[in-house]
Amino acid sequence: MAEKSFPILFISGTRIGDAVLSSGLIKRLLDEIPNARFTIVAGPVAAPLFLDTPNLDEVIEFRKKPNDAHWFELWWKVRGRRWGLIVDTRGSGLARFLSTRKRAIYRRRHEDPPAHKVIEAARLLQLEDDPPAPFLFTDPQTEAAADEIMRWGGPVLAIAPGANWVGKAWPAERFGELAARLLGPGGLIENGRLLIVGGTEDREAGHSVKLAVSRDRIIGEPGQMDLLTTYACLKRVRLFVGNDSGAMHMAAAAGAPTIGLFGPSDDRMYAPWGPKARAVRGPRDVATIRKLDPDFNQAICHMFDLSVDVVVAAAAKLLKDTEGRG
Repeated sequence: MAEKSFPILFISGTRIGDAVLSSGLIKRLLDEIPNARFTIVAGPVAAPLFLDTPNLDEVIEFRKKPNDAHWFELWWKVRGRRWGLIVDTRGSGLARFLSTRKRAIYRRRHEDPPAHKVIEAARLLQLEDDPPAPFLFTDPQTEAAADEIMRWGGPVLAIAPGANWVGKAWPAERFGELAARLLGPGGLIENGRLLIVGGTEDREAGHSVKLAVSRDRIIGEPGQMDLLTTYACLKRVRLFVGNDSGAMHMAAAAGAPTIGLFGPSDDRMYAPWGPKARAVRGPRDVATIRKLDPDFNQAICHMFDLSVDVVVAAAAKLLKDTEGRG
């Protein structure tokens, strides 16, 4: 007799980074509850991350509407099912109004120092002593597409020059200089290829990076690949460098040697997670930057004090630390 399925409603983040940071909970639940069936709720940008999840019933795109009408709309879509477990990483409280055997609802804690977002997510399932690392599923078709893109040529440097706010975007021309130094004659990834990661909104930032190498060495540009294909490609890169962004968290989750560049965002909470991931910042900490921009709402870049030399040095150390590691 077949085992009865265990339906799980998983409410993920709106942004790509938030969704990735809590994604390890889905893998842990699947590992421990083989008969689990998943309905995953995520913002329109992040929703495609979950399309290859095993035992998936549905991915629901969560679009914000005026007067919090999106929560009522979501309740209407999922109210008719008796859930085995509801995991709400948004802390919305929606689970209290749905029929379920168990609820796990995010609750903000005021801590000093603050906990990393992966630890915060792990607390939902009381796993903070063994936090599940971010993890995204890819099916054979997605992996085959990445193989086709990445198979020819030498090692790949991936760069993600975009960010959701100018304040935490390292200047695009510095990404270009970094690419030229890493991939050029005598560089750490001499004669390697370049993958520029991001969405269509990052094409302008990517332009300066494109100029760093010849056209035939560029294997991907912003907006050319869907999220999961990008993630699968990131599994195959030699080094990733990017701003604090969803792409950075995807790279770390993919196991790529990852350098995340930080300024006004707090790397104690948002550093890329994993043994091959590093956070790099200039001489100023978040508190110092906040004194200049208390609400972090000014249209100014807070990343100018992070030099290319510092990032190249961090890349050299990470490449050495990960040499020969799978």
